Amino acid sequence: MTEKTGIMICGHGSRDQGAVEEFGSLAGHLAKRFPDYEVESGFLEFATPVIRTGLDKLKDRGVNRIICVPGMLFAAGHVKNDLPSEINSFAHQHPELDVRFGRELAIDSKLLRAAQIRIEEAEAAANADQGEIAREDTLLMVVGRGTNDSDANSNVNKVARMLWEGMDFGWAEVSYSGVAYPLVDEGLKKAVKLGYKRIIVFPYFLFTGILVNRIYRWADECGEAHPDIQMVKASYLNDQEDLIDCFADRVEEVLLGDNKMNCLLCKYREQIIGYEDEVGVPQVGHHHHVVGVGTDGHGAEDHGVYHGKHGHHHGHSHDHSHDHAHGHSHGHDHGHAHSHDDKS
Repeated sequence: MTEKTGIMICGHGSRDQGAVEEFGSLAGHLAKRFPDYEVESGFLEFATPVIRTGLDKLKDRGVNRIICVPGMLFAAGHVKNDLPSEINSFAHQHPELDVRFGRELAIDSKLLRAAQIRIEEAEAAANADQGEIAREDTLLMVVGRGTNDSDANSNVNKVARMLWEGMDFGWAEVSYSGVAYPLVDEGLKKAVKLGYKRIIVFPYFLFTGILVNRIYRWADECGEAHPDIQMVKASYLNDQEDLIDCFADRVEEVLLGDNKMNCLLCKYREQIIGYEDEVGVPQVGHHHHVVGVGTDGHGAEDHGVYHGKHGHHHGHSHDHSHDHAHGHSHGHDHGHAHSHDDKS
């Protein structure tokens, strides 16, 4: 049988139409990178097409090998649990297909370059419009999405540290848009006390959406309250060329069988401080009630704000945190095994 390969890009989903369009554009970029492969994209929740629709389209076009790539920066509940649940369910129903699960984008030199470019773009625009301020007088605020997974949250700190040292900023701080502490507004309240002339707020996000808009709103409010400090809003990553390169790398890793997910600090595999009772939690998806409900601009992507340890919060339209405290017992082989293996 002739081998025909398809690529399935798996996103979280958003009620923000702009975010959905930007994610769709990513699929177009990857289709250009892999002209011999069929490419589809889909979402876990809130937006259409859903992941199952994309997988069915690939099957209907005669694809017999499907490479599923998470369109997510870090491995928290969605990458460790919800996506494998969706993909394994489809693979179980189609044993004739070779379905493989790639790893998240993770911390990568290409993504650091993409981040550097976005920060430098904002810095150059601010210098031109408001006068130049030296980096030693600038604080960089790196904003992560925020999850219930301390390993994923800690990656934001590593990114911030590498950008801080690599770009010679005077200082760097980390905050989160939801679930984890500190939130951006609290983080900025502390940052303004450190005496820096400029604060660059950089959302370490792939695409726009309700959470990015919230980050920018908090930055504006802080800037209005402290007119003596220059508040600069950097762009999220979006379709920066290095980001597209990183996605292409994740596809190539699966094709080459070099697809290793970090298990060392996974709370579903190891006993991590504060999450000891989550080792070996069964793999079950959590998005059935919001799969494909579509964009409507009402803000249901807003997965709540931090309210105590382990992400207990309010404001999430379907009452659970952004990266959920349920997981699966996953082995060292994360996705280059055949699709029947529930350890993907």
